[in-house]
Parts: sequence; C-alpha cells; structure tokens
Amino acid sequence: MRLFILTNLLVALSMAVHAQRELAPFRAYLYNSEYQVFMRINFHQQDIIIPGHDILGPQPGYLGKDKYTFCWPVITAVVDGDKAHIQMVNDYGSEDLEAVLTRENDSIYTLRQVKGSTLKLPEGGKWQKIPRTITLKRENK
Repeated sequence: MRLFILTNLLVALSMAVHAQRELAPFRAYLYNSEYQVFMRINFHQQDIIIPGHDILGPQPGYLGKDKYTFCWPVITAVVDGDKAHIQMVNDYGSEDLEAVLTRENDSIYTLRQVKGSTLKLPEGGKWQKIPRTITLKRENK
C-alpha cells in the first residue's frame, strides 16, 4: 500500500514539473548556428544576469554571439500567447530596436525585427549585420 501511495505521489509530482516547463515557453536558451547567435531569456521572472554586465542588474534576457562579450540586452518583454514583444539596446546604449520573438513549436523560435536599428554583432574585427528575421533553436544549456 505504501508503494502504491509513493508511486502515485511521484507521478503527480512529475506531472507538476512537466506542467511548469510548459507554462514557461519564454524561459530558454535559443541558438542560431548560421550566425553563431544565441539568446538567453526568461521573460517570465526577468531575472537574467548578463555575464560581464552585472551592473545592469536582472534583465528579461539578452542576445549575444559566441566568443564575444558584446550583447544586446532585452530591456522590456511583454508575452502575449506564443509571441513576445521585446525592446533591445546594444550594450553601448547607442542603438535600439523593437522585435517580436515567436514560438513556432517546442523547439523553434523566430526573431523578427519590427523597427529600429539594424542588429549588428562583432565578427572577426568587423560588424556583422544579422537579417531582420532569423530562426533560433531551443537548446538545453
């Protein structure tokens, strides 16, 4: 009888953990391998600390590039169903943009710039322009 109760309790607990993950689609590490660009986001708690930019405090997230400390912090994020309307500014504070991050399914997201500056990130001593629409894949990190 104890085994039966314990088993049911564990099943209920695992269902609750799974449900929590489903309720947080905008808490993720997203990656685009073509441009080596990633987004670390938590639009729900907005508690991301950007490495090397601790002075900014907790943020909804940021967009960065492998092997570079330059980033675009997300300064506002409003979740509306499978879409999040976000505002980003480069870490110098000289450029900003508005974008929509759309959850296509459990692992694919699309970032589409709506207005503002062109998204640029460093690449080999130059600035690489990122297309106005890119696809990002959810990864476990």
